[in-house]
Amino acid sequence: MKLITYHHAGQEALGAVREDGVVTLSSLASSMLALIDGGPTLLAQARELVAQAHSTIPLDQVTLLAPIPRPRKNIICLGRNYAAHAIESLRAIGQPEQLPSHPLFFSKAPTAVTHPNAVIPLMPEISAQRDWEVELAVIIWLPARHVSKADALDYVFGYTILNDISARDLQSRHQQFFFSKSLDGAAPMGPWIVTSDELPNPHNLRIQLRLNGATMQDANTSQMIFDIPTCIAILTSGLTLEPGDIIATGTPSGVGLGMTPQRWLQAGEVLECEVEGIGVLRNPVA
Repeated sequence: MKLITYHHAGQEALGAVREDGVVTLSSLASSMLALIDGGPTLLAQARELVAQAHSTIPLDQVTLLAPIPRPRKNIICLGRNYAAHAIESLRAIGQPEQLPSHPLFFSKAPTAVTHPNAVIPLMPEISAQRDWEVELAVIIWLPARHVSKADALDYVFGYTILNDISARDLQSRHQQFFFSKSLDGAAPMGPWIVTSDELPNPHNLRIQLRLNGATMQDANTSQMIFDIPTCIAILTSGLTLEPGDIIATGTPSGVGLGMTPQRWLQAGEVLECEVEGIGVLRNPVA
């Protein structure tokens, strides 16, 4: 299923996208997090409701919101998780071009989340080097602690797209990732969550980003250095992942930081992130 949070007729609601439109799921759950919290039983009821619904709302008559408009916790992110991106990033900052031997985890504040088609604010008063990063994002389904790699994907509810907008000058100035990647509007997410049964192999998906229609990033999730089960196993060896937690799995090469000359976002530009099997996340910049 493609599950959405949307706004229609003055109300925010939970729904599922079919070929003929949107089926509301508000009778089952008040929000995406409530649906995730309901576990397999509630998801099965949602599938049945979607299959039997006789009426839908045309998709073009609703406003899509981020699937989880306000995560309960920080978004967990992976840095330098594609080899070519790791090399371009290290080269750009003058560090040895050595691939990481362990995952590089950091986080983005939940207040950074914004919606499909929402404007990404450049904030030129604090940053002149805003950059793009298309990422496959994983939504956790069940409480997870000491999870093996073999079982890790059983804990995944579904997948969405996240654009990890970064302020490279702040990243350099503060020598850490949190502030530079957590500015308001710096985590566009969507357009929906595709449930894990529809993407049984998340490690063979084309992943792309276009800037003003020109392709800047074009890779495959098979190129991750640390795959999703590895990351879940490592994280849960020491902390508990909870329903609704989000893990952004890193970006491929082609970011502005790695270009010669370097290329930063400008007002009036448009970003389109696309992941095979999920869809397109579009956001203008201002």
